[in-house]
Amino acid sequence: EIKHGRISQLAFLGQITTRAGYHLPGAIDGAGDSFESFPNGFAAIGGPDSIPGAGTGQILFFIGALELFVMKDSANGAEPGEFVGDFR
Repeated sequence: EIKHGRISQLAFLGQITTRAGYHLPGAIDGAGDSFESFPNGFAAIGGPDSIPGAGTGQILFFIGALELFVMKDSANGAEPGEFVGDFR
């Protein structure tokens, strides 16, 4: 659960920074839409000005791939639940 706690902390910080008005520079897609043109929070997923469905699908696919192939509980031969570099 250490991994999920850290992901939750990153999600919270992302929410706070975007609501404070900080956005990534540049365009989010080939049409030239900027990051600032999309709303914050859940409205970015399911509102009238939300990210297109294909973009949401790409985000979910990327998160799923990270969960399955990169962020394993037993990385580098460690026992499940033992995270190398933890402060213990």
